[in-house]
Amino acid sequence: MSKLVTIYGGSGFVGRYIARRLAKDGWRVRVAVRNPNEAMFVKPYGAVGQVEPVFCNIRDDDSVASVMLGADAVVNCAGTLYDFGKNTFEAVQAEGAERVARIAASKGVGTMVQISAIGADAESDSEYARTKAEGEAGVLAHMPNAMIIRPSVIFGDEDRFFNRFAGMSRFGPVLPIVGAGTKFQPVYVDDVAAVAVMGAEGEAQGVFELGGPDVYTFREMMAKMLKVVRRRRLVLNIPFWIARIMAFGFKVGRVLSLGFVPGPLTADQVKLLAVDNVVSDDAQGFADLGMTPTPMEAILPDYLWRFRPSGQYDAIKESAKNLRV
Repeated sequence: MSKLVTIYGGSGFVGRYIARRLAKDGWRVRVAVRNPNEAMFVKPYGAVGQVEPVFCNIRDDDSVASVMLGADAVVNCAGTLYDFGKNTFEAVQAEGAERVARIAASKGVGTMVQISAIGADAESDSEYARTKAEGEAGVLAHMPNAMIIRPSVIFGDEDRFFNRFAGMSRFGPVLPIVGAGTKFQPVYVDDVAAVAVMGAEGEAQGVFELGGPDVYTFREMMAKMLKVVRRRRLVLNIPFWIARIMAFGFKVGRVLSLGFVPGPLTADQVKLLAVDNVVSDDAQGFADLGMTPTPMEAILPDYLWRFRPSGQYDAIKESAKNLRV
């Protein structure tokens, strides 16, 4: 019988790519999510019955344990960008990760992969970064042979980064950003998934920081994105002190709307944007796994074309201009 893996948060941006790769490798894949009915798109990743979305509440021991029954490996992709309600940073990224590892150890699960983030630091001013570090510590306390993956900003078809700013570029001549000089090392989502599969299949363990082949400032990334979507916009840097005031206003709006309006920026995100998000000099990475990361320029046009002024017809219109009557 083929091996079984449980992927917590397996219908999310990174999780779906991991699920697809493991299904292709012949694994039975159990995708543990809060809303299985919204994760049915994962079922065609494999043969009939090979990939199944199931309900799981990562804040509950019994729920986590029930979907881990019989698993040979677990992958935890659960995380949140917004600290609100019961799904707080602490509950999901620290306690949730520790819970998965503790139960995996008690059930004798062979391998575990934890998706963390570059910048995870127990001493960080950012609660997001601090709870990511707490989650890593909780995982290693119970599963010392686990693989910890720390990616920089991740890009791909369903990303919430380039898609978001490309969408914003359609409105008005100005594209506002916070932390224009902050450095990032954007990494392709399927490359991250490939590393996670190595960890799940027991081919590698330890902490790996994953970044693409190039380092860019936030402003430089936006310039490259604008070139892909063929729009001319002024990239306007918002000073951090103004961003903090804006984040406070958005927080008030989020509270008054009972969370229905999350807001485009939080105070914690402002803290993160003040710190470079690149691979450390002494960190293990793609090279240690024999991999060459995919450059951002090779992928962005494949999914950002829809934000061009004429969408899929933009290239045709440009070619038409060169026709001679």
